[in-house]
Amino acid sequence: MFGLSMSDVGWVVLLVSGAASFWIGRTLSRRWQKRQRDKRDAAARANESRQARRARERAQRRH
Repeated sequence: MFGLSMSDVGWVVLLVSGAASFWIGRTLSRRWQKRQRDKRDAAARANESRQARRARERAQRRH
């Protein structure tokens, strides 16, 4: 088959599918981590006092 043996084609398929699997897993993991971080931050903001909230907002405006 085009001068390549099946083992050569198999290695190419293996490498491409492994790289794709790694990239997809990493992307999904980062999205999941961001959602979890956003949920945690929202819960922390819901529990802070008005004074703490205003201080945090002032600090964010400065930076």
